[in-house]
Amino acid sequence: MEIKPSTAEQHTLLVQYEVLQGLGNCYSCVGNSTQAEQCYEKAASLGPDEPEPYVGLGIVALQENRLEDAEIAFRVACRLDSNCAKAYAGQAMVAKQKGNYEQAFEMYLKCLELDTDNLTALLGLFQTSCHMNSFEKVIHYLEVYLDMHPGDDSVMLSLAALYIKESHFEQSRKMLLDILTLDPDKKDAVDLLEEVEHNLTHLRLAKAEIK
Repeated sequence: MEIKPSTAEQHTLLVQYEVLQGLGNCYSCVGNSTQAEQCYEKAASLGPDEPEPYVGLGIVALQENRLEDAEIAFRVACRLDSNCAKAYAGQAMVAKQKGNYEQAFEMYLKCLELDTDNLTALLGLFQTSCHMNSFEKVIHYLEVYLDMHPGDDSVMLSLAALYIKESHFEQSRKMLLDILTLDPDKKDAVDLLEEVEHNLTHLRLAKAEIK
């Protein structure tokens, strides 16, 4: 007969799990991969149904360019929790490193469906979209993110660049003017605005010739 731990024992195990998980995160942040892995492995043994230790193990493996180990860890995390956004982002990063941009795109999208506020996935999707020359979906998620974080000029600039690629020049112009209102000296925005104005002038001249 299986003997279940008492409520007090369960609480103790939970505290130990959280401490080990937190330590693993700290060690990972300072680049101590050996200690981080040991903490994550101990946390995984205490919380076998929790995805977070496997996400941690995946991140450590990814930092060390052990792509197969990272992929396995992130997949285990997804199997334990099919709504673990970080695990999908991890799989996307592995796929991107391998040059499998279609899979990376799919995993980033899955992550953003679960967590539209995930900036890592958002920027990863942007970079992957540039490789695939496919921008419609990343534009949508950039717009959603910007609604929640108005004034984020890095996201605004990315969105303005994508509007240009999709020939939405007026939208790009408005976005760039908003950026320059916040930071008049932002050179990237100034350069993009020149490109937009050139395209708009070209379009106006083309319409005038047709008439």
